[in-house]
Parts: sequence; structure tokens; C-alpha cells
Amino acid sequence: MTYFKSKGFPYHRGRRLRNNSYTREMISETSLSVNDLIMPYFIRDHNEDFEILGMDGVKRYDEKELVEEIARILDLGIKSISIFPKIPDSKKSPDGSESINENNIVCKTLRKLKKRFDNLQVICDVALDAYTTSGHDGIIDKNGVINNDMTIERLSEMSVNFAKNGCDIVAPSDMMDGRVKSIRESLEKNRFSNTCILSYSSKFCSNLYLPFREALGSKDNLGNSSKSSYQIDFRNRNEAIKESLEDIHEGADIVMVKPAGYYLDIIRDIRNSCLIPIAAYQVSGEYMMIKKASENNIVDYKEFVLESLYCIKRAGADIIFSYFSKEVAEWLS
Repeated sequence: MTYFKSKGFPYHRGRRLRNNSYTREMISETSLSVNDLIMPYFIRDHNEDFEILGMDGVKRYDEKELVEEIARILDLGIKSISIFPKIPDSKKSPDGSESINENNIVCKTLRKLKKRFDNLQVICDVALDAYTTSGHDGIIDKNGVINNDMTIERLSEMSVNFAKNGCDIVAPSDMMDGRVKSIRESLEKNRFSNTCILSYSSKFCSNLYLPFREALGSKDNLGNSSKSSYQIDFRNRNEAIKESLEDIHEGADIVMVKPAGYYLDIIRDIRNSCLIPIAAYQVSGEYMMIKKASENNIVDYKEFVLESLYCIKRAGADIIFSYFSKEVAEWLS
């Protein structure tokens, strides 16, 4: 930081620049626009339940409902969405083979969205937790351990499957070693060189994911099992930076920090360490804390949501995944 040498009061009065709204807006250092926002959606087969008990104001959409919803958010200026599937238990398996089915719910949704909208960017989550009977992001071997190398082969197949069906950005959120390299090589081999990789590179083993697992339908499958053998220990800072730099080296176009609000220092560290775009995911637990605080009149809902997003941008994020994105787009417009 540039050293600030001052003659002190009254020559320096910081309040001069905070005295009125015009000056405050003129010199504000952080901006927020709809271009910064990604809206996450949970998708379902038409006979699956739409209700998500753990996430107020969020639902699962079938194909028809999602098409209608996308038309509304495009009118608000949101150009990018991320989709997460609720897979029926009957289609889950130990190796998550439904993930490479060309007619799974994600692929069917991709085809419909791409046929209907030519100005929509779709990001697809690449991890096996929605598809496995274990609820884990990887394939568990006979010893009860997640087989890293077998898993990244499946994730690479999954990424190509999504790219074939119109996915613009694949987003590996699994935290397996080497998956970005494997996915990049598979995409290149199959002539999907323009498909971006947004890597969940600094994904922490957080207590803030529980409502998401309820929405995804993996909560009961996972049970009391932990993801600590592959997600980053929340006590570790350098490890998170290292993982992001490694993913950039392997071919990631964008890296992500997840969760966002409790990890602003990590966003700033990575911003200072690389030149590629950084995404941050304001996760389900963060969303629900703000919801509950506002419902109990502890905070002003709109102002608190905006503050949370501005702080994520100020920390260094270029892109924010948030369940508030649609509402914020309405406010900004």
C-alpha cells in the first residue's frame, strides 16, 4: 500500500469525501453489476419434489419451469446460470454412472435451454455427489477409500458429456487431485477446446453446505460421513492458494473460492497471486443465515444482501454465485 503522509487535522478531513452521496458514489472503489452475478438453479425430473425444506425461497425446477424462469432472468440482465441436479435414488449408483448418461436430467435440460435461448451461458457442476449412493464426490473403492484416479476418469467423461450437449463452462467441484488436467485433456481430445473450466480450486470443508446437500438430495446418502479427505481444511490458508495455482497450471480458465463470506482473505490472497478471473460462491448456509437474520429483524434484508456481495467483490472476486442474484438484479435495474 502507498504510504500516506499527512499534515493531519484540519488539513486532512476524511469526512469531506463522505459528506454527500454524490461524492461517495464518485469515488467508490467497488462496483457491482448484473454482469458479476451467476444464478444457481436446482433441476429435477417432473415427478420429483420441487420443495427444498432447508432453503427458504429456493425450489427445484423441472424443464418447463426452468425455461419460463430463464426468460425472466434474461430480461433482468443475468446472462449466466449454474445448474445442479436432483437425481432420483433409483438412478444413483456406487460409481455415479448416471453422470455420463447422455439423457440424464442435466443433458436434457442443456439441450432444451440451448435450443430456446441463444444468449444464455450455462455452467454445469462436475462432481459425483448427486449421482453416487455414498453421497461423496468420488468413487469409493473396496477399502472404503475414494479412488482419486478412477474418479477423475469419470469426471472427464462427465465433462465431455456435458460439453456435447451444450454446456459452456464445466465446473469441477469435487476437489480430486489432477482433475483439471484430466478434464482439459479430454475436452481437447474431443474437440471442445472452447469449453471453459471453472475450477472450484479452493473449496473448503465447511459447515455451511448442509442446505445445499438437502437441495441436491445427497444429504441422506452422505449421512455422518465427512468430505475432509478431499476438501480443504478451513484452518489452512497456504494450502488453498497452492491448490488454486496448481489448477491454473493444469488449465483452469477461472478459479473459485467456496464458501465466500467467511473466506474473504483467501479471495484476496488468490487475487494477489494470479491474473485469471476469480469466482466466489455465496453458499446455501450463508444464504440462510442472511434470510433468518432478516426474518428476525436483526438486519435490513436488502442492505445486508448488498453489503455481503459488495464485500465479496471488494475482496477481489470477479464473479459471484449467489441465490440472491435474481433479487439483486431486480434491485440494480
